[in-house]
Amino acid sequence: MTENQNIMPQGAENEKPVIEFKGVSKTYPSGTHALDDVNIRINQGEFAFVVGSSGAGKSTFMKLIMREEKANTGVITVNGFNLTKMRRKSIPMLRRTMGIVFQDFRLIPKMNVFDNVAFAMHVVGADKRTIRKEVSKALSKVGLGEKARSMPNELSGGEQQRVGLARALVNSPDLIIADEPTGNVDPNMSYEIVSLLTEINKKGTTVLMVTHDHNLVRDFKHRVIMLDSGRIVADNIGGVEQ
Repeated sequence: MTENQNIMPQGAENEKPVIEFKGVSKTYPSGTHALDDVNIRINQGEFAFVVGSSGAGKSTFMKLIMREEKANTGVITVNGFNLTKMRRKSIPMLRRTMGIVFQDFRLIPKMNVFDNVAFAMHVVGADKRTIRKEVSKALSKVGLGEKARSMPNELSGGEQQRVGLARALVNSPDLIIADEPTGNVDPNMSYEIVSLLTEINKKGTTVLMVTHDHNLVRDFKHRVIMLDSGRIVADNIGGVEQ
């Protein structure tokens, strides 16, 4: 792969990009150069792993997509939004088009499983009937239909992460961002989580997942984007190095 080329699968020029970076660089006020002239395109329906050593730029890459940080140079578009020109008041609209799965689960301890998942729907103003229907459906998808009234502290780490996944799914997002979702669960549950994400992806949802787990990357044959020192140094699409 030629460094800094605009990366996309062969023949994908006419496909709809969900995420696109054009000449994106990010330097923090401390002087840390986190990303350097990144050009990449992730199309609708893709599943991509993002890998790289600590400090490679993975976290910044994800924060820019979620608009937690703003690029210094370049253009970023996500789900049709131009993040470069986005005003702060529009950020919630962007985030409603994506589901986010965190490494540390981020469940609300005083809410049961149902209410933790429903919270994401209350935020977007869904009515009670829709909430009951969609939350039940999301919990069934992740195998937790019988745990709806359980409290987070009554669940295993793997179950808590599946609640997080249900919460990410419940608003039927176009894009799921999974930031080290298997980092705090055992290897068997790691495979279950990625298997669930793969099944969701097969139904058309774009998935972008950061991971340090090389076994998962090897065993699930998805696109692999490798960052090093703020640059994309490899991009394996469908098993073919670009």
